[in-house]
Amino acid sequence: MAGHIQDRWFKTETSTDGKTTRVKTERYGTGMRYRARYVAPDGTEKSRSFPDKQKRLAESWLTQIAADLSRGQYIDPSAGKVTFQQFATGWLASATTDVSTITAMELRFRIHVFPHIGSRSLSAFQPGHIRTWARTLKDSGIAASYQRVIFANVSAAFGAAVDDGVIVRNPCRAGSVRAPKLDARKLKPWTRERVFEVRAGLPGEYQTLVDVGAGCGLRQGEIFGLAPDEIDFLGGVVHVVRQVKMVGSHLVFAPPKGGKLRDVPLPDAVSYALAAHITSRPPIEVTLPWKTPDGPPVTATLLFYSRERKALNRNYFNMYLWKPALVSAGVIPEREPGERFEPSREHGMHALRHFYASVLLDAGENIKALAEYLGHADPGFTLRTYTHLMPNSQARARKAIDAMFSVSADDRDDGGEQQAAA
Repeated sequence: MAGHIQDRWFKTETSTDGKTTRVKTERYGTGMRYRARYVAPDGTEKSRSFPDKQKRLAESWLTQIAADLSRGQYIDPSAGKVTFQQFATGWLASATTDVSTITAMELRFRIHVFPHIGSRSLSAFQPGHIRTWARTLKDSGIAASYQRVIFANVSAAFGAAVDDGVIVRNPCRAGSVRAPKLDARKLKPWTRERVFEVRAGLPGEYQTLVDVGAGCGLRQGEIFGLAPDEIDFLGGVVHVVRQVKMVGSHLVFAPPKGGKLRDVPLPDAVSYALAAHITSRPPIEVTLPWKTPDGPPVTATLLFYSRERKALNRNYFNMYLWKPALVSAGVIPEREPGERFEPSREHGMHALRHFYASVLLDAGENIKALAEYLGHADPGFTLRTYTHLMPNSQARARKAIDAMFSVSADDRDDGGEQQAAA
């Protein structure tokens, strides 16, 4: 065993003649009788008490501790007493990922997680608790894709607890636990007509944003952060090196999503639109902190900016410019006085990226190149997102065979004409 077991009801006394006898202690008959003790890897003594007639259970417990120690799987029994909220809060505070990502995760935990499972001790979690919470999440009515993000964040926190030796296993990965499923609906890209209708619904100084989104596939923040010196008009390339993003309520400059700088082909139509935009609305210098609200100031010459000559704020743009354009194009209904616009997550500016992807795939562009243009780190993600938009393999097969037979028929006809002439 890893330690020893103390019997609190008896003690051993040695008489003057050297004989030892067991005598009752003052605690005899009251409280827990046995205390199993061992020394943890950090040098501290750990113990657990057991009632009368459970000495074998105490021995089994110590034997299990010894086995865990020898296998390197020892977990401090007291570590799991910390609540999920306490651990997750500390975990987020020590995270080194992007600050905006951490801010978003803190919001998700505060609204959708802590009120339901935050007060439970980590060691007390069973798969059933996660299943119940996942059902609550589903019944909340939020989008399935957002449910998956929240579930993944919670699973990551439990995974960190496993890595830290606080718990043995991640309850989110139990066989009986299922992550929220995505909606079965396939992405349906906008038509060319809808793109231009929405474009026409925007104020003139913002219409070129649609050209860049639909013609180059840039994300909204990347368009907001685009500078003229990153556009190679002669070479036909856009260098994507920056985005305007929100960290809490603050605007900052940051690298593109995932830190993935990239070059995107610049079509002539978009090039002409950008040149006309620069002529009619000259770019201005804007200074924002880099990455975090307290980051070093960085100045960039932006193509697109607000009427106050500041960087575009996505919240303001989406609510007061983009959604009215959707209304004018008939994508969503006009809002009633005092009411909000109808939820339209699938019709945000990201729809322009989907349109861009659908056009390139229809033209025969390969997935690897499309993933590079879109800034996806994993071409597999691009394939999973847009596979239903790729030309049907059966259609390609029919065209290829028809083309072959067409050539063969022409050859036969030529041969027949030559024989007739002879």
